[in-house]
Amino acid sequence: MAALPKSIARSYQIAQEQYASYGVDTEAALAVLEKISISLHCWQGDDVGGFENTGEGLSGGIAVTGNYLGKARTPDELRADLDMALSLIPGRHRLNLHAFYGEFGGKKVDRDAIEPKHFSGWIDWAKERGMGMDFNPTCFAHAKAADGATLSHAKKGIRDFWVEHCIRSREIGAVMGKALGSPTVTNIWIPDGSKDTPIDRMSPRQRLANSLDRIFAKPLPAKHHLDAVESKLFGIGSESYVVGSHEFYMGYAIKHQKLLCLDAGHFHPTEGIADKISSVLLYVPEILLHVSRGVRWDSDHVVTLDDALLSIAAELVRNRLLARTHIGLDFFDASINRIAAWAIGTRNTLKALLIALLEPSSLAAAEKEGDLTARLALLEESKCLPWGAVWDAYCERQGVPSGSAWLEKVRAYEKSVLSQRI
Repeated sequence: MAALPKSIARSYQIAQEQYASYGVDTEAALAVLEKISISLHCWQGDDVGGFENTGEGLSGGIAVTGNYLGKARTPDELRADLDMALSLIPGRHRLNLHAFYGEFGGKKVDRDAIEPKHFSGWIDWAKERGMGMDFNPTCFAHAKAADGATLSHAKKGIRDFWVEHCIRSREIGAVMGKALGSPTVTNIWIPDGSKDTPIDRMSPRQRLANSLDRIFAKPLPAKHHLDAVESKLFGIGSESYVVGSHEFYMGYAIKHQKLLCLDAGHFHPTEGIADKISSVLLYVPEILLHVSRGVRWDSDHVVTLDDALLSIAAELVRNRLLARTHIGLDFFDASINRIAAWAIGTRNTLKALLIALLEPSSLAAAEKEGDLTARLALLEESKCLPWGAVWDAYCERQGVPSGSAWLEKVRAYEKSVLSQRI
């Protein structure tokens, strides 16, 4: 463990003493935080472009705005950018990869023909870094998704195409999990829905359920692979109706004991997901969280340390749900430095978890005793405790910059690397 700079060491000692007066062991909190892995999403680095080079462009209600310099153009550039981002984030984390980020050697490989060999470069990269990986079938940005339907499509041939793609994605995820010694969460999200009010809402959902049954028909070992399904309230092109609604996927996940993915940006703008966590985990074995920030719609803004994020972290820690929760990021912003976006979002997610881990246990004790006055008073007082000093000490111990010093490293990388990508 590296020696702390004197100013940070002094601040940490004072903070440690203040927390101790509330019965909080800062070292114990940091020991838990160190074991939490966040799954960084590859698509922040190249604006959800992928490497199929088909020229299809984005679809499925996904839109990336901005044109900041230095977008990754190749797998090697994307991996280099991820390495840079990871060097700014304390702890050991994971990579979340979409299927159209495979390495296809310049050949046309359609989605229903992808194989583990197309992802061997990513697996080797992760193995060298001691990282786990997560995976996603890519059911958008494709000619067979152009009319806004995939697994629920009325045409059997199109459904069959996407079913095969998802089956192959699961198998690739299992290969990743086995190679890396950590189960891969393969998460299915589809853009299926309707821009205007449909007459028949039932039939597409019946077709979707049937497609999912076919995809999940082959059991895969849980030590290598876990299945997740993800809902959405609405999106561009599906403003009036989404086939895979929250209620649909919650019912399916409970019935089949799959992971339910809760995306922080996939609900009503005023609706938080924190309160859903304890309800869902009464009935499903584990959950996947996509930490994002919607602004008026599912716009996937960079995660900030806001009330919604703090509430999610508190719910996980207070109810001892970390072991049953897989945390990943899901945002894309091309208006700012993409590596900075990764660093900001991941560091904020870890900060929120640290704040929750440092919460005095006296709050829960007061509630249990029915002393709601003390609960409120202590909750408010705890907001003033110096968690920032604990965070700075954690970063320095982990060998990453504390405070805003990481930004200078991003600027240097932008000057030497990103600015050369013309």
